[in-house]
Amino acid sequence: MPPQLKGPNGSTPVRSLRDVLAYNVRLLRVQKGLSQERLGFAADMDRTFISQIERSRVNLSVDNIEKIGLALAIDPSSLFTHPKNAEKREQHVAQ
Repeated sequence: MPPQLKGPNGSTPVRSLRDVLAYNVRLLRVQKGLSQERLGFAADMDRTFISQIERSRVNLSVDNIEKIGLALAIDPSSLFTHPKNAEKREQHVAQ
């Protein structure tokens, strides 16, 4: 069973779009069974940078968002889907 993910949900107010992005990167990485190191390698980023992304510590460039999307084999725009709309995102990822 994957670790319980913390982050915005239907009952927790979203503080920022960066929080949504951070939550989604971690959620999708865990769902795909990737370590931070493997995702970092696939996205040409350091593991510590992936960790900072997942903790909302950095402000990502569009280029880095695109790299993460490609490494996760998803449309990068889906990283901005609020968790309460996750069902739609999961259908998109499954395609």
